[in-house]
Amino acid sequence: MIPIKTEKEIKAMKEGGKILAGIMKELAEMVRPGINTEELNRAAKALILKFKGRPSFLGHDGFPAAICTSLNDEVVHAIPSLKRVLKEGDILSLDIGMEYKGFHTDMAATFPVGRVSSEVEKLLEVTKKSLDLAIEKAKPGNTFGDIGNAIQEYVESQGFGVIRDLCSHGIGRELHEEPQILNYGRKGTGPRILEGMTFCLEPMVSMGSWKIRKSEDGQAYVTADGSLSCHFEHTLAVTKEENEVLTKTE
Repeated sequence: MIPIKTEKEIKAMKEGGKILAGIMKELAEMVRPGINTEELNRAAKALILKFKGRPSFLGHDGFPAAICTSLNDEVVHAIPSLKRVLKEGDILSLDIGMEYKGFHTDMAATFPVGRVSSEVEKLLEVTKKSLDLAIEKAKPGNTFGDIGNAIQEYVESQGFGVIRDLCSHGIGRELHEEPQILNYGRKGTGPRILEGMTFCLEPMVSMGSWKIRKSEDGQAYVTADGSLSCHFEHTLAVTKEENEVLTKTE
């Protein structure tokens, strides 16, 4: 069953989402050649604790950090490390979650490290726009299949691949709740979207094939063909007629 949140519960998630968006903004300003991903992790953990939150990812299924720092062909779940130093031309996906007042919010964004090629810039732009298109479909009366279809049609029309073996998800008192939301699919399929639902939308897009495999450390997922990957995510709540993005960074 897909949980329905009360106005009070959504208010708590909105407060947490605003804090999380501010933390992401601070982390984004740190992304540059020469910094290692563990520095970003320590900064993220310190900021979450400063705002009386708890890192959602730390300890979740044994994950040892507060954020995921996925580089280049890594799709999601890469572990921060002192040895992983960012260099000019990399792309870095930061994925961060926080529990605040008993509720989780979750967001992700991919950043260029220094200058990148026009093709890589297009990958980032297309993935971000696919999230915007998904959010437009996340309103009462539509189905979750409408969301996946909007992502898939746009991404594939731009010559990129939608990762199919990972999905978007519900969120609230638990980091991962029902439903599982595919980032591809057919219009009109899946459960109806109802007021009070809260979930994360997170298209993951590759420059090549949509197929993935586990990394050598068994933690991250990487593209099977070694192509670059991009990831954007927001937490949102469905309102009476539309939705509200709870992790806006503007």
